[in-house]
Amino acid sequence: MPIGKSIRIYLADATVTGIRYAELVNWTGHAIACPRNRLNELKNWPESSKPGIYFLFEGRFGSSKPTAYIGESENVAQRLTNHDRKKDFWSEVVIFTSKDENLTKAHIKYLESALVYLSKNADRYELENGNTPSESSLPRADRDAMKEFIENVRMVLGTLGYSILEPILKSKNSSETIVESCDLNESENVLRNLFFTVNNLSAQGAVTDEGFVLKKGSQLSKSNSESMPGKLLTTKEKLLVDGVLKDEGAYLVASEDILFNSSSYAAAIVAGTSRSGPQSWKTTTGKTIKKVEDEELGNA
Repeated sequence: MPIGKSIRIYLADATVTGIRYAELVNWTGHAIACPRNRLNELKNWPESSKPGIYFLFEGRFGSSKPTAYIGESENVAQRLTNHDRKKDFWSEVVIFTSKDENLTKAHIKYLESALVYLSKNADRYELENGNTPSESSLPRADRDAMKEFIENVRMVLGTLGYSILEPILKSKNSSETIVESCDLNESENVLRNLFFTVNNLSAQGAVTDEGFVLKKGSQLSKSNSESMPGKLLTTKEKLLVDGVLKDEGAYLVASEDILFNSSSYAAAIVAGTSRSGPQSWKTTTGKTIKKVEDEELGNA
């Protein structure tokens, strides 16, 4: 059973877009989120001049995947001065260092390698990093400590609004996660394996905390009716351009998991026409999402 965590965020100038300092209770690590145009203020934060790892993030201005970069340095603030001159895409940096002096060069190299690997597997951002950096050799005790550090980095980043380490579909038995996923109740389990068949097309999906995931390999209609919401038409065209949807001749296929706001959006983009998601998606036993939710409410 997962244990709850408390995260404290300090807004240095009482604004959510300014410099933010974040820490977990009983964790020696901490984070500083800083807008690019305020890098000169990091000199007032000695935490930023320690050995650590950092994430450069592009602002979200469109429907494409934003760009990110993950790096490490024995003096993060100094390294960022170089990135300010040579990398144009980013608008904010999030820095992770330690409150004590126990993060060595070997530790931060290990963190960089693991974080790049996890980010590429989560596939939420386009990483500017080339190949995954080589992993430094650490004693077993240090490796376990760094795995805990990474899990805390994941939670803090998510709280700051960056889900770069979060897979769209979390697998309970996935070896790529740092800690085991939380136990799911019965209705959550059945809603992670949903099916929708229409016009000889077969699609698979899952209900998640973030919305509805259309799973990789799902088949989608190439044609769209007038009832198809205009926003989804634009989304579908963009997914085709980006290669997320592949043209297989008679239909389109999802080449990766795709996150939608609702099951109805996912059903509509599959069918090419307006559809009710709660009535369209069914479990392996033939129950619709609506039926499962109604039964859950009845047992509450």
